[in-house]
Amino acid sequence: MIIIIVGVVLLLVAYNLKKVNSPLSGNAGLIRIVGIVVVVFGILSKCVVQVDAGKVGVQSIFGSVKKETLNSGLNFVNPLADIKELDLKTQNYTMSGVHDEGTKSGDDAIRVLSADGLEVTIDLTVLFRIVSEKAPTIYKQIGLDYVDVIVRPLSRTRIRDISANYDAIALYSSKREEFQTRIFNSIEKDFKDRGLVLEQLLVRNIALPESVKKTIESKINAEQDAQKMQFVLQKEKQEAERKRVEAQGIADYQRIITSTLTDKQLQYEQIKAQKDLAASPNTKIIIMGNNKGSQVLLNAN
Repeated sequence: MIIIIVGVVLLLVAYNLKKVNSPLSGNAGLIRIVGIVVVVFGILSKCVVQVDAGKVGVQSIFGSVKKETLNSGLNFVNPLADIKELDLKTQNYTMSGVHDEGTKSGDDAIRVLSADGLEVTIDLTVLFRIVSEKAPTIYKQIGLDYVDVIVRPLSRTRIRDISANYDAIALYSSKREEFQTRIFNSIEKDFKDRGLVLEQLLVRNIALPESVKKTIESKINAEQDAQKMQFVLQKEKQEAERKRVEAQGIADYQRIITSTLTDKQLQYEQIKAQKDLAASPNTKIIIMGNNKGSQVLLNAN
């Protein structure tokens, strides 16, 4: 636009030089030609617009937004059109209680009231992107500051609404994944209605009052101790069962032996034992017998 204005100014200068007696009047024709060239060049440059990669161009002419979008690369447009670029890449918006960690500096965490009336502090990250076809609608109805108008307030409102259905302890432990899923589903619908796609929602941290946190930690430790004791008891029961089976096996063995042994078999086993002892190099005298008679085996080794 500046180039076109410069060209118009040169044309006006050339036109005025013709009307006055000036040493430069002879150059009026040259100035007029330069002015025409500058104006044409300015118009042509306004007809070609480059849209950066990962972005989409939205055209507006005298306040009227066109439905057609401009893809990345070079595009031929109306020289009177005003072009605005919207980012199509995944965008990150973080609300955190840690200084300079979130999108906004300072403490930007979300403070909510749980079902049991306790204040819970939540750090959240929202990953989203713009739908290319919806870019003109977003620009027309919301503007370029859609993050502050849509993303931030909607996310914070939905979290406050949904967290009111959960106790603080449930949010901190057992219901955390369910809580995150419900938030995602709710925000996803709101974003879709406004031309945004919610890609991922991360509940980064849930902070409870210190007194409640200590109570939860004590409860968790107690549950872990109870599980450990249950494991020990189960192990002891298994060991007791093993010993019972072992004792039953020994008892069965002894019963079988007692019922099957005879006097002759015992006498035969006794003779074998005496023979083995007599053959031992450490045996000097072996005396063995029974109530029916005695037997003396001498070994001179």
